[in-house]
Parts: sequence; C-alpha cells; structure tokens
Amino acid sequence: HQDVYVSTVGGAKAVEPAIDLPTALAVVSAATGRVADPHWIACGEVSLTGELRACVGLQRRLGEAARLGFKVAIVPSQGADELTAPEGMQLLPVSNVAQAVGAGLPQQKKN
Repeated sequence: HQDVYVSTVGGAKAVEPAIDLPTALAVVSAATGRVADPHWIACGEVSLTGELRACVGLQRRLGEAARLGFKVAIVPSQGADELTAPEGMQLLPVSNVAQAVGAGLPQQKKN
C-alpha cells in the first residue's frame, strides 16, 4: 500500500549510517506534508526497532554544521552527554525516530 523507495542523485550511494535519521525524517515529511525547519539538521543511525544510535565523529559534524549556519541539531540521546553544542547551536537529544519526528517535523497549522 505504501512502499518507500529512496534514491540518490546521480547514482551516488549512501553507505554512511549517519544518514539514516535524516532519510527517515525526509520520508515522514514526504508522506505527511510536515516540513522541517531549514536551519535544523539531524544525524544518527536508526536500528531496526527505530531506536537511534550515535554516529562516528558527531562532534566534528556538529561543528561543521554550525559553521554552515545550522541552529538546531537533532542527535541520538545515546552519547549526547559527551557532546558540546557549538556556539549558536542547540542540541535536541532524542531516543527514537518517533521522538525525532515530533521534534523536527512540527504539525502543520490548519487553515
């Protein structure tokens, strides 16, 4: 009824586990019409049960994202206590995909 296919542009392959969470949020956004704030990022590996796992080099990734102007980062709560938010960035630790959707994809206002 609702099969999902994800592809990359130009035949690139996404083998980086940190792309799991942003991909899941993109799929939910497409299916529901809920839109993420363009100043937010998400990074994390998603398990088969929807739990989030920390990814390698997250502190470095956050620093680069802050330099690019991102203001909020949705990150796995696993290992979040070891992270330092870059200046001007807020961290939102979440445990699973459902929490990430709630944090990153607000309900749309009804007209």
